[in-house]
Amino acid sequence: MDKAIIILQLAIMSTSLLAGNDSLLVRFQVKAVNLSDADTVFITGNHPQLGNWHPGRVALSKNTQTLIWSVEFRFARGTILEYKFTRGQWSTEAVLPNGKIPQNSVLKVEKDTTVYTEITNWKDEFKYELHGQITGTVKYHQQISYNGLKSRDLIVWLPPDYEKNKKRHYPVLYMHDGQNIFDPRTSAFGVDWQIDETADSLISKRIVDPLIIVGIYNTDQRGREYAPGDTGEIYMKLVVEKIKPLIDRTYRTLPDREHTATGGSSLGGTISFMLLWQYPQIFSKAACFSPALKTRELDYVSRVRRDGKLPLPVKIYLDNGGIGLEEKLQPGIDEMLTVLKEIGYRADQDFYWYKDSTAAHNESAWKERVWRPFVFFWGKMHTPAKK
Repeated sequence: MDKAIIILQLAIMSTSLLAGNDSLLVRFQVKAVNLSDADTVFITGNHPQLGNWHPGRVALSKNTQTLIWSVEFRFARGTILEYKFTRGQWSTEAVLPNGKIPQNSVLKVEKDTTVYTEITNWKDEFKYELHGQITGTVKYHQQISYNGLKSRDLIVWLPPDYEKNKKRHYPVLYMHDGQNIFDPRTSAFGVDWQIDETADSLISKRIVDPLIIVGIYNTDQRGREYAPGDTGEIYMKLVVEKIKPLIDRTYRTLPDREHTATGGSSLGGTISFMLLWQYPQIFSKAACFSPALKTRELDYVSRVRRDGKLPLPVKIYLDNGGIGLEEKLQPGIDEMLTVLKEIGYRADQDFYWYKDSTAAHNESAWKERVWRPFVFFWGKMHTPAKK
């Protein structure tokens, strides 16, 4: 593990308090320095009990005698947790002594567990110069609302020749979690996908054809908007009935399905698969990075098996890593790959799967793989090269 917020993170495993019971106790204890009396320590992570990555939702309690902050939960056996600590904002995240932002801490719940962490430094103690500012021209559309959903912004990246070649029209890629893909200043974790630099490089080297990229910002309802259910259905209609028509009438797009794609990571990968599958008359391509396709909470594999092969041709890009939460997602991805073959889709032609067994579940990992669907969808080569 990254000397994660240095010093020590000891997982002290005790004998199960509930023998034979899959509900296991996880206690987080934090000793933190450089705090004022007004400060509070928060935990944030990939689970609803950890606030679904909201930096100021789940507070720890302070023992005034020991000065130890603590909180405890119960999780099902086998749950994989990724988490960090903050003082309520991402600008006050716990960091390493040199000021660097650590990778997520990871815990697989297998026994009753106490995790002890010492925090010596916080992000707001350091001056940061964010690198990787936006490359190219972007336009913004603000406060897009639809049918009871919370409003959100759009960021639209235009290809390098957009202003020079006034007669040209372009394919469009609609990306979810749009604030995380172009600009580190708006990214939830201070690290963006650098999809602008990747697209610019691939286009300038003539590896792929020019395209427009639309980033659709998420909201704090992301967990429901990006998953099967009533809210997910409304979100898909937002994309299809409001956002796509807005983009098509504002920019020089190729609006037909052949030139329309969608993409995202984690639950953003899930909703990308859903959009392609349920709106094949609109989308012909989906890039699904580390998608949740079949987990304890949801199951889209059964929907695909039940529906069978779509009446229109599609291209599906799937990938995943191998560390932390990626381990939990792997069975669902494996089953989806099997089902796609069973219903008549061809590997490396209709769908393409790539795995980086060393990759975790975060923007830094997806940034390294984002070029692959570009090549699969719009490249001069047939499929991205395998490592």
